[in-house]
Amino acid sequence: MTDNRLLVVDDEPEFGEFVRKVATDLGYEVRVTTNGKAFQAAYHELQPTTVVLDMVMPGMDGNEVVLWLMQQHYAANLIIITGYSPDYATDARRLAEFKGLRSVTMLTKPIRLAKLREVLSSGKTG
Repeated sequence: MTDNRLLVVDDEPEFGEFVRKVATDLGYEVRVTTNGKAFQAAYHELQPTTVVLDMVMPGMDGNEVVLWLMQQHYAANLIIITGYSPDYATDARRLAEFKGLRSVTMLTKPIRLAKLREVLSSGKTG
């Protein structure tokens, strides 16, 4: 298991694959999920150091995932992404910060490759 483990949850498989490719090139071990339940199952196995979270998904939205992460005492990097109104991501960021998470980044789709690399690089340990 590497020091940099990324868990992605996004209901758009193409976007998850894009993040996976970029993160793998940066030295992350990456797992991509497309819904909240799969994310929860992978979370305990991977023990991520960074989470990329899509806000708008069927079944379990980003705010529900943030609350679940806080119940798990997640304290590492959180990257919140939305292709809709940035207000969705802002609300989730406030929720995460209110619950004690300090490393929260917000991105709006479409995301430039350089910006994704920058954000993922800043969250790496070593």
